[in-house]
Amino acid sequence: MAHPKRKTSKTRRDKRRTHYKAEMPTVATCSTTGEVHLSHRAHWSEGKLYYRGKVVVDKSEIAE
Repeated sequence: MAHPKRKTSKTRRDKRRTHYKAEMPTVATCSTTGEVHLSHRAHWSEGKLYYRGKVVVDKSEIAE
């Protein structure tokens, strides 16, 4: 039976087990606006940038 010559590092092992093989990106629903967006990503809604249900950037405040 074949044996590995060297131990495979945890990093190298985990790189092989990444989730790039997933067919569809996971989506989430914003608790504040109710909009569907990519998980762990900020999204624009009505001129405001939301992340984790909170306003991060408001375009109306920047314009003033």
